[in-house]
Amino acid sequence: MTTPGHDLLSLGWNESLAADLPGGTVPARVARVDRGVADVIAADGHHNAQYAARLRRATVDDPVALPCVGDWAALTLLPEGRYELDAILPRRTAFVRGGVRRVSRGGLSGDSQGQVLAANVDVVFVAEPALHATDFADLGRIERLLALAWESGGRPVVLITKSDLVGEHLDGLLADVAAAAPGVDLHAVSSISGEGVEVVRGHLEGSRTAVILGASGAGKSTLVNALAGEEVMETQQVRAGDGRGRHTTVHRELIPLAAGGLVIDTPGIRRVGLYEMSQGVDMVFADIEELAEGCRFDDCVHESEPGCAVLSAVESGELPERRLESWYKLQREAAWMARRTDARLRSEQTRKWKIIHKSMRGKGRP
Repeated sequence: MTTPGHDLLSLGWNESLAADLPGGTVPARVARVDRGVADVIAADGHHNAQYAARLRRATVDDPVALPCVGDWAALTLLPEGRYELDAILPRRTAFVRGGVRRVSRGGLSGDSQGQVLAANVDVVFVAEPALHATDFADLGRIERLLALAWESGGRPVVLITKSDLVGEHLDGLLADVAAAAPGVDLHAVSSISGEGVEVVRGHLEGSRTAVILGASGAGKSTLVNALAGEEVMETQQVRAGDGRGRHTTVHRELIPLAAGGLVIDTPGIRRVGLYEMSQGVDMVFADIEELAEGCRFDDCVHESEPGCAVLSAVESGELPERRLESWYKLQREAAWMARRTDARLRSEQTRKWKIIHKSMRGKGRP
């Protein structure tokens, strides 16, 4: 995937990362992960690095701490000449989804926890396909991905892919999506005709890293190939009759581009749960937050309160009812996730204290 001449600076290496690198280790960027082994790019090329035992132990109860695509890793050169992935350097940004089922050591299904889809990402491309004139964009999916994008620390950008398929209906589609993505750059893109590809490339100047997220058939891999100027990801033809692409990508992979910048291609996402939301939902629904400033009560939840400016906006047609329903849904999910996370942290803390007390009793202490 890479070409000769790639150096660490072109992959995003900087002085801040260098300050966190443990002594005696070599820096590398994670390009792909697969069951305890990572494909990494170091100054001397690609390597398959197995996880060190201490890293496996440290991450057994915390999937979010596992190495992921985009991470910067510290490698240790072993006597036999191979590299071992010793540690993950602090992440600048991380795109984390919730709702991932963790399997316990006994083989039984455990708690749902977070999963990092990409790390150290500057731009999050949310790809939604324009299939044909009678289809509507999945605005709820766009809003959900944008919430996670804002929360990640990266800058979200919405891409309406396969724009050549909608013809004169494109302007209306873009208007609908723009209303669901306030404050976010929005571009129509056709990897076939080339429309918008250079605009997208402009978001990847220098050593910026982007991740492309979206459902199967959104044209993510085709866009990666268009950005790379060559076929670096396998693609398939759209299905006859519905214009949808088949699911092709089965893993996340970091692709350095010859013209500069890096892009992470991802498999189609079927379910995207929120995870430890702070301001992500509020950023997506900035229009509702602005309207809420006119509510009579500061604690208005926009359901049946008198003097609710948000409900008034729905009644007048200023705010689509669909948008408010989506806000309700994501707010409830974010609140539920926060409660569950608090309960899990309390449970873990209790377990740790039980272990400490048991150890103290074993030493004859009261």
